[in-house]
Amino acid sequence: MANAGDIQIGNRKVGEGNRPLIIAEIAQAHDGSLGTAHAFIDAIADAGADAVKFQTHIASAESTVNEPWRVKFSKQDATRYDYWRRMEFTREQWAGLKTHADERGLIFLSSPFSPEAFELLKSIGVIAWKVASGEVTNLPLLQMMLDTNLPVLLSSGMSSMADLDRAVETCRAAKGSFGVFQCTTMYPCPPEKIGLNLLREFCERYGCVVGLSDHSGKIFSSLAAATLGASMIELHVTFSRQMFGPDVLASVTFPELKQLVEGVADIHRMRTTDVKKDAVAAEMSAMKGIFQKTIVARTDLKFGTVLRESDVALKKAGGGIPPEKLSTIIGRRLSRDVKVDVALSESDLN
Repeated sequence: MANAGDIQIGNRKVGEGNRPLIIAEIAQAHDGSLGTAHAFIDAIADAGADAVKFQTHIASAESTVNEPWRVKFSKQDATRYDYWRRMEFTREQWAGLKTHADERGLIFLSSPFSPEAFELLKSIGVIAWKVASGEVTNLPLLQMMLDTNLPVLLSSGMSSMADLDRAVETCRAAKGSFGVFQCTTMYPCPPEKIGLNLLREFCERYGCVVGLSDHSGKIFSSLAAATLGASMIELHVTFSRQMFGPDVLASVTFPELKQLVEGVADIHRMRTTDVKKDAVAAEMSAMKGIFQKTIVARTDLKFGTVLRESDVALKKAGGGIPPEKLSTIIGRRLSRDVKVDVALSESDLN
């Protein structure tokens, strides 16, 4: 799969030929604790990911008290609205989180869920926009993002192809830089619903960089996506699967994130480095002499012996007459005595 073109996110080029961008999603895993949010940033940086992603919720701007729970997981929030309100940070707190991410060398991303959240994030200087799955059909909000001339990353978790077509056409009409994530909004997402086939389909259909936003809670699908040529990988993270929160079962731990980062880097090197078989074989010539077999005397053999297959054996180390020439020495006569396990040479044969 070849992604079409590249996009630039800050000083990081994303696209074909570049190592996949790895985005660690915090979402609401901080559970409204600013200190925990900062701790996540350090853990993500320590694991080697490229970007940290939050969600910016302003309850009064995006929700009503009638919003239903997807899953009633919180024992302290009477309504979904109450939960979103508890997830809010002030502008100064968001600015502090971005500064912390910058200091740790991470790209700071956060999905806005309202015009007010968009304005807040714009004011603290984000360098790209991530459109959450539920906001892909919110074209007025998408247009606001495009008007900033910053890259836009679309997540497709709840979208039909028609929904995604409209969002992509909006990006194209604005001459915006964009990418598309394959995503299935299931927590956790089973392997048969991951949709790796859609990576190629999106690439061919939209001519843009593509990625996987993974909710499996494991690293396998992300590694598979990297092998197939995905330019971006996003996945939820958690300190422990015993933590509280709606996304924990769909998250990976930080040791797993570190393993993923290392795996994706290795896969990128494998995919972008051509191996010449003869050149590698030349490098292995000394080892070849150790591991390959040669034709040796099976027993002590006398001068003048006419060789039969029962007189010889194939043993290590190599360096003498190779096994593929066995048939050419049968019936030939020895020109000297040969001890058991001594390699035969052409000079030993008449």
